[in-house]
Amino acid sequence: MKYLIIGSGGREHAIAWRLINDGSASEVYVAPGNGGIEPVFCVDIAIDDFPAIERFCRAKKIDMVIVGPEAPLVGGVVDYLIEKKVPAFGPVKQAAMLEGSKLFAKIIMEKYGIPTARHREFKGTKLLLEYIQQEKNFPIVIKLDGLAAGKGVGIPESRGEALKFINSTITDNSRVFVEDFIDGEEASVLCISDGKHIMPFVAAQDHKRIFDGDKGPNTGGMGAYAPAPIMTEARLKFVSQTILQKTVDGMMKEGIPLKGILYAGIILKGDDIKVLEFNVRFGDPEVQVILPLMNGKLGDLFQASINGDLDAIDISFKKMHAITVVIASGGYPGNYEKGKEILGLDRVNGDVIVLHAGTRFKDGKYYTNGGRVLNVTAIGNTLMEAKDKVYQTIDKISFEGAYFRKDIGYRALR
Repeated sequence: MKYLIIGSGGREHAIAWRLINDGSASEVYVAPGNGGIEPVFCVDIAIDDFPAIERFCRAKKIDMVIVGPEAPLVGGVVDYLIEKKVPAFGPVKQAAMLEGSKLFAKIIMEKYGIPTARHREFKGTKLLLEYIQQEKNFPIVIKLDGLAAGKGVGIPESRGEALKFINSTITDNSRVFVEDFIDGEEASVLCISDGKHIMPFVAAQDHKRIFDGDKGPNTGGMGAYAPAPIMTEARLKFVSQTILQKTVDGMMKEGIPLKGILYAGIILKGDDIKVLEFNVRFGDPEVQVILPLMNGKLGDLFQASINGDLDAIDISFKKMHAITVVIASGGYPGNYEKGKEILGLDRVNGDVIVLHAGTRFKDGKYYTNGGRVLNVTAIGNTLMEAKDKVYQTIDKISFEGAYFRKDIGYRALR
């Protein structure tokens, strides 16, 4: 099989790495790719240039397109490719609204009895500001509808913080809603769906904050580990049946079959489990710890999702632990510089995987080219064994301003 993966981050490198290494693929191209992809397999096509993607697929006789990031999914790339008779893995535009519109996701959850926080909807700032002036219970959660690259959610702990967030983020044309704040521990539970059946993956836990101890501003993710022990077998069964399967069933009843990935960001407090958000693509950096633990061929899952016969496929995971740690550019998630030479990649041992995210390869050298630069990933018989491998490897890699968290996995290890 020949694949084209759309995207340029660590998620896309992880998918490409898996397809090649598990025997799913003879060739894997990535558009536009990054420094970790061999130059001959990097394709200089923007993720929103649908006609160019189709032309490349025709020229290279691509068997399947895998869509990594959310923006082209919400933009309708899968609909476009299906119309052009190019097989594509991922949800169509209407189904992608589960991620593209937080309000749409709320409506689906409330309609089909999927546990989530109570919310109140607003258009623009006038009525929202009036509501905030009367609100007595903080913190609260304020969410902008639509894709916002992780910057559309505020969790103000006071009226003053809420007003500051609204004034800096929300316009008179914004669709926005306020949710009750739910305290607890978060986890990521992903499944693959063929529109009717689901197949859950091992649960993971992301670390979104920039600093150790989950302090500081949110990022795209500073590391992850799997399996997440907070997701016991009973809890995973509840999430699979009461959240993932019910959502897929609800979308089918809406006449919008969801084929692809369904990612539930959930929060747990005791026996209370609720959905914080849905995504419709692999999480980054969750996929970097899920795929190394998976048995079998990833390509078979993609094909079964497209064909609608996922129930005929078995999936299992190694009885091991995986961890990934992000090495980021200094200043991330704020301003940072690019073009710093990356040293030490040639010193990495074979049992540790270095997945590239924001990198560029030029004249035989690797350079930083983004905020999140590398994902250093390892598996072990215990989480501590995997963690030791990762941090010993990170000590061999360097570039000016490099930053990483030193406590990834701490919730499971404490």
